[in-house]
Amino acid sequence: MALARPAPMVYIPRMTDTGLATRKAAVELLRAVLAQRRPIDEALDSHLALQGMEPRDRAFTRLLVSTTLRRLGQIDALIDGALNTPLPRGAATVRDVLRLGLAQRLFLATPSHAAVDTSVELAGLTGFAGMKGLVNAVLRRLAEDGPALLAGQDAPRLNTPDWLWSRLAEAYGAATAAAIAEAHLHEAPLDLSIKADPDLWAAQLDARHLPTGTLRREAGGMVPELPGFAEGAWWVQDAAAALPARLFGPIPGRRILDLCSAPGGKTAQLAAAGAAVTALDRSTRRLKRVAENLERLGLAAELHTGDAETFTGGAPYDGVLLDAPCSATGTIRRHPDVPRLKGPEDVAKLAAAQARMLRRAVELVRPGGILIWCTCSLLPEEGEAQIDRLLAEDDRLIRVPVAASEVGGSAELLTAAGDVRTLPSHWPDLGGLDGFHIARLKRRS
Repeated sequence: MALARPAPMVYIPRMTDTGLATRKAAVELLRAVLAQRRPIDEALDSHLALQGMEPRDRAFTRLLVSTTLRRLGQIDALIDGALNTPLPRGAATVRDVLRLGLAQRLFLATPSHAAVDTSVELAGLTGFAGMKGLVNAVLRRLAEDGPALLAGQDAPRLNTPDWLWSRLAEAYGAATAAAIAEAHLHEAPLDLSIKADPDLWAAQLDARHLPTGTLRREAGGMVPELPGFAEGAWWVQDAAAALPARLFGPIPGRRILDLCSAPGGKTAQLAAAGAAVTALDRSTRRLKRVAENLERLGLAAELHTGDAETFTGGAPYDGVLLDAPCSATGTIRRHPDVPRLKGPEDVAKLAAAQARMLRRAVELVRPGGILIWCTCSLLPEEGEAQIDRLLAEDDRLIRVPVAASEVGGSAELLTAAGDVRTLPSHWPDLGGLDGFHIARLKRRS
């Protein structure tokens, strides 16, 4: 049975100081992403006004900004079509107010009067009182005409930046690129990795079993309030992200190094499976999060702050898992700010760093040991091309193809060479997957 898409969230704004302050924060978060290229979660965590607000207001602010980013191409096309003349220079905030108003009305099912009235007030609150009339006129017009105009739009194409669309079409063909972009328009479900007794927790969490062993429930609600969170029975981890650690096979007692380990889902998998895990991350702050997650789960690992390009401690290891930093284009369903934060120049820099990390990872695994490589990227230069180049340059390594039985029988997730390549458009009846490339290599004895 397919997971139904959740109905649009209906949110009726409160015409109070708190309600307007929440929307002002949304404007500031949107500007942080689009003008300052800051990740939305980072901007949200550092926003002082939001920290003092109710959880309901904070959650909706994130939903509103995320929805606006997810549908930015469509929204901007509507705004441009409704303006007789372009907005004046220096009025970027007015466009953001319009964007947020349209996101509420057209995609979050906020009543028309509420979406328009709060946006008009917000224009004044952000220093553009002289443009209240324009905001009112544009939003009232599009509140009426918008649904019909949306029906005539090519939503997947409009909401995908040109650079990313061309890369996806080149890699997968136009039809698959369109299917991937369509999947990006929908919020991802909540996937959970379970320590033990998955049938029990499936019933407790109103979740379903996926073919690969992950439990999945619809998105929504406060994760820490779900059954089993406080007891450390499970952790949040996309079904695709849960595959790499499983490809080591049986690992009780084996020494496994998890490079670039934060936020710790793969570290937890390895520890829960009985490995002696060393987890490395260059960020002390992110490594602290790994430690907190492990403590909640009742699991242990040896944690080190360090750089994956130069780390030498404890080598050689029986296995090394390298989840390399990447463009994160495979996680756009969860992070709709990614296409607005990254560009071709970022991909080139990241690919160069990945190649250096791969070479170091090879030196850290013992002869006869296993190296698992993965990135949450849709781009071949951050995936297949890296492994093809490494195998051509280093004859100490051989590829160990992944069998369909290791990915829940889903042969469509495998490449001809035997790597794993998941796409957001895979498993459409189950709610999709994050995009990952995963390769299993063995160092010759």
